[in-house]
Amino acid sequence: MKGRKRNRTAVFAAFLAGVMLAGCGGSKTPSLDEGMAAVESLDYNTALQCFDKAMVEGEDLRLLYRGQGLAYMGLIQYDKAVEAFEKALGAGNGRVDAIDYDINYYLAASYYKLGETSKSIGVYDAIIALNPKDKLAYRLRGSVLAPNNFDKAKEDFDKAVSLDKEDYDQLIDIYLVLERNGYKAAGQEYFQTALASDTKSMTDYQRGRMYYYLEDYDNARNYLEKARKTEGYEAVLLLGQTYEELGDYNYAISVYSSFIEGDQTKASVYNRLGLCKMEQKAYDEALTAFQAGMNVENCTIMQTLKFNEIVTYERLGQYQTAASLMNSYLTTYPDDAVAQREYTFLKTR
Repeated sequence: MKGRKRNRTAVFAAFLAGVMLAGCGGSKTPSLDEGMAAVESLDYNTALQCFDKAMVEGEDLRLLYRGQGLAYMGLIQYDKAVEAFEKALGAGNGRVDAIDYDINYYLAASYYKLGETSKSIGVYDAIIALNPKDKLAYRLRGSVLAPNNFDKAKEDFDKAVSLDKEDYDQLIDIYLVLERNGYKAAGQEYFQTALASDTKSMTDYQRGRMYYYLEDYDNARNYLEKARKTEGYEAVLLLGQTYEELGDYNYAISVYSSFIEGDQTKASVYNRLGLCKMEQKAYDEALTAFQAGMNVENCTIMQTLKFNEIVTYERLGQYQTAASLMNSYLTTYPDDAVAQREYTFLKTR
């Protein structure tokens, strides 16, 4: 289970943060509003139909092209997404505003997914040229550079950090990129520098997170225990994972269960509880936890939970059920290579 302990997220999920930036315009853009709601629900084909209708009805071209781009990203048709985002940029009035930056970020991401890294970098270059203090553009450009050019990526990460030294979420993001590309120690240096600064703006939760990624689980536990009651479920999640790393699954389960007793609205906590039960081979209890998470209103980690549910049925020896669920899963998340391999295995059982 170690390889499955991290939350699984759809490729498109990382891009959804800005989906509602344009907002629902109300009665003036009914088809566009329906399309954006469908995008948010991951119903991309319906979204495209809505955007086609919006075009016939003469609704905002820039927003509907943007919406098309988002839908095509969800369908992993990145070439069509690029085309749509470029049309969206061309539909502007010549003045650069917030929506143009938003569209460019999606355009850069689409180029990256197509493997056209030079074009992706070029988009970030253009953003930085317009706004040299855009820390997000530096960080994302560094992320694109990291697999092939560590030195240039490090320059961008250093610049992003220099623009906001107290953005500790950014440090986590940078670390995860560097760790994924084999530069874990370089990523940890950012935490060491931040912790040594002894800034008063750093909370117990932020310190605990950094110690967690430094793999100093004793210090992580101590700070996260203090943050547990004041920082909400994020601190609970990481505290539980810290106990998991320390090998104390029983205590991790008690952390998650105690939280759920008072709050049943956090799907991520159910997911961690289910993973701990998996570690203990309590598969029926794990299944109950994953399915409870799936029933949480506005669940944001549905892909993670669906995948873990399938794995649980597999562990229970219910291969036919697992295969049927995997077929449905791949209809919604066709770009999940791990799931595709798992499905191939399940069909042989």
